[in-house]
Amino acid sequence: MTTPGFRPTHVVPQHGMPAWEAPDPARPTVPLDPLLPVRLEERRGDWGRVLCSNGWSAWVDARYLVAVPQDPPRSDAPLATAADPRPLLGRAERALARYRAAVEELADAGLDGESFRRRTRGLRIGVVVDGEDVWLYDPARERWLYGDGTRLSTYATDRAPDAAEDRGHTATRIVNPDRGAG
Repeated sequence: MTTPGFRPTHVVPQHGMPAWEAPDPARPTVPLDPLLPVRLEERRGDWGRVLCSNGWSAWVDARYLVAVPQDPPRSDAPLATAADPRPLLGRAERALARYRAAVEELADAGLDGESFRRRTRGLRIGVVVDGEDVWLYDPARERWLYGDGTRLSTYATDRAPDAAEDRGHTATRIVNPDRGAG
């Protein structure tokens, strides 16, 4: 159950992270799931107390939390093809239907465990709906997107930036204030 008015300030790193009952390494608790939205409530040095959407809180090494925009972006503009949530919702719906069909066939003894694993291998689905807000996982681009019903924007990503990608601009030069541009 989501805490009313919960707005995350960070997400857990892509590989999850350990958590503690108190800012004390001797008191571990259940680790946090990858890309879990959390709100940073308190800092004590490198320690941070985070609140999860279900009201549970824990202490983490706050240096590793990934910051997110304070307010997810919204738009009053008409749907644009790149930001339209419907294609991604359709892909998630089809992937879920494929998974459900495999589960039903497994439950009816029409599939053995290995056949079930082969049929579901590579399926990745992620959908969270909370009122007008939606978070969708795009497995083709390995990223989570946030949407408000009219458009989507990247929320968190699994992949590192592609250095080979041409971004259409000159690379930034580092300037040493003592020596000038170099």
